Amino acid sequence: MLNFSGAPATLILLILNVLVSLYALFFDPGLVDRFSFRPREILQGKQYYRLITAGFVHAGLGHLLFNMITLFFFGPTMEAVLGTGSFFILYFGSELAAHGLTLYLQRDNPRYAAIGASGAVSGVVFAFCLVNPFAPIYLFFIPIGIPAILFAVIYVLGSVYSMRIGREQGANVGNIAHEAHVGGALGGVILTLLLEPAVLPHFLNEIGF
Repeated sequence: MLNFSGAPATLILLILNVLVSLYALFFDPGLVDRFSFRPREILQGKQYYRLITAGFVHAGLGHLLFNMITLFFFGPTMEAVLGTGSFFILYFGSELAAHGLTLYLQRDNPRYAAIGASGAVSGVVFAFCLVNPFAPIYLFFIPIGIPAILFAVIYVLGSVYSMRIGREQGANVGNIAHEAHVGGALGGVILTLLLEPAVLPHFLNEIGF
């Protein structure tokens, strides 16, 4: 069993996500709507709290499980590298970056809504890619891992392509907030380099520069 004694921030975030999401799913479904990321309510209604609360509610158990498993595996490593306080900054900063980009791109779309910790978790995953660019990442329980840096490239290209298709169709592709994925990833990379500048020469050395 993973020891969280060195990763209290990761444990706190896991617990908060699970408790809030389960409460919303089984006891107060209206909380999902009240917490969700909605550009119109944020810009016109000045409900800025949605930039954070949207990350703590999920569309279903599968959505919650996927995000929390990802945080479970990548969070402790990044918390060990950055420290607990800086890891909180990475997590919430990535979420704000994710929602900031989405807010800009979807500011004129009154139907847009999104929930889930994907933006914040994307930031953590991409921060991990800086620290361990060739660590194997396993997708959907496939036994063959792909290097973290290759995963990052595929992830960004796929999200950017889906963003383009979604904007042309005026909807989320597969109901997935691809803008948040890209924004969170960019936020995670930038914040990691700001919080721990030594990561950049380490990364360049790892990839052979």
